[in-house]
Amino acid sequence: MGLRTKIGVAITATAALVAVIMGLVVHHRTARNQLETAREAIEGRLVTAVEDHAAGVHRPRTLVNPGHIPGPLRKAVEGGGRATYLDRSGSVPMLWAAGRLGRDTIVVKHPYARQAQNLRRLDEALWWAGGLGTAFAGVVGVGLATVAGRRLNASARTAERIADGDFSARLKPRGGQDEIARLIVAVNTMADALDARLQAEREVTSNIAHELRTPVAGLVAAAAVLPPGRPAEMVRERAERVRALMEDVLEVARLDGSAERADAEVRALGELTRRAVRSAVADGKEAAEVRVVRDCLVETDARRVERILANLVTNAFRHGGAPVTVEVDGGTVRVRDGGPGFPPDLLTCGPQRFRTGSRSGLGLGLTIAAGQARVLGAGLALANPRGGGAQATLDLTGSVRDGAPSGEPS
Repeated sequence: MGLRTKIGVAITATAALVAVIMGLVVHHRTARNQLETAREAIEGRLVTAVEDHAAGVHRPRTLVNPGHIPGPLRKAVEGGGRATYLDRSGSVPMLWAAGRLGRDTIVVKHPYARQAQNLRRLDEALWWAGGLGTAFAGVVGVGLATVAGRRLNASARTAERIADGDFSARLKPRGGQDEIARLIVAVNTMADALDARLQAEREVTSNIAHELRTPVAGLVAAAAVLPPGRPAEMVRERAERVRALMEDVLEVARLDGSAERADAEVRALGELTRRAVRSAVADGKEAAEVRVVRDCLVETDARRVERILANLVTNAFRHGGAPVTVEVDGGTVRVRDGGPGFPPDLLTCGPQRFRTGSRSGLGLGLTIAAGQARVLGAGLALANPRGGGAQATLDLTGSVRDGAPSGEPS
């Protein structure tokens, strides 16, 4: 149940409850006033009838020692006093009054139908008024809830855009000092602070990588001229690793910006996958199986697709475990390993740069893959399928083009 519905239901229920309470109060007070007025009138008639009977005058509507008197009224006048009683047992309600004069019981009665009919009409009017008032309150409540709901929905949509990386999203401030206006200000302030913090982080990352570029290039060049031997190989290997890490940092900094654009061309997805796997296992120490279930042509940036798949395969070997299989099925590529699977926080929050773990697979590789997929407009999903291991799925179905790719499925 949405907030608008909850507010509308709450206001309608409150209006209905108030209408019922007011109707009961008005009904009760009106019925009591009617009965008191009728009792005063019939008691006056009873006094006159008793005086007339004492004087020997007998009026037509005065009953002396009648055979039928309501039981409660008879008991009330047995002690010699006067009493009134409203009898509703018959088809027509009747108001009785009785008193004693010596051994005689003087009784007068009067139909109470007119008062009962007036009370029924009052109840009908109260029901109509209560129903119309409740309906009006419900309409007003839904209208107010709709206005508040639209403002809250706009705040939620803006917050979702910010969470998705659109740090230019802002809410339009409106007049007023209510809670929603304060929420709008808080969301905009949060977005400004988050944007400034991430921008500063990007600048620091980019500046550090650029500052390291020259000394790292010198280190690689110096390592290349070292005399042959195991120490020289270790130095060159470490220097190449530092250079690769620096390039990754620069790529992350570029992907954080909005200037990256894909250079689309039509290529066979199966061949792109094979090339990416070959580049990821170029050292020959590891081998990944490529299965092309259904090949297709995709219009996309081949370099970025190969970069994504190479990073996924490298991540599978580095943080997962053999066997590693890469399956092409239409516009979808699945990379699965036999390791322990992705950790829960990665599945919940997604890849985050500079976040690493001993077996988490949360270095720059997945971050770059996610950034490149975002540039391509492709989907990248991480999951732990049944049977163990981790699986990364690159969805390029939006880039599939008609036509048969060259080559046979493998």
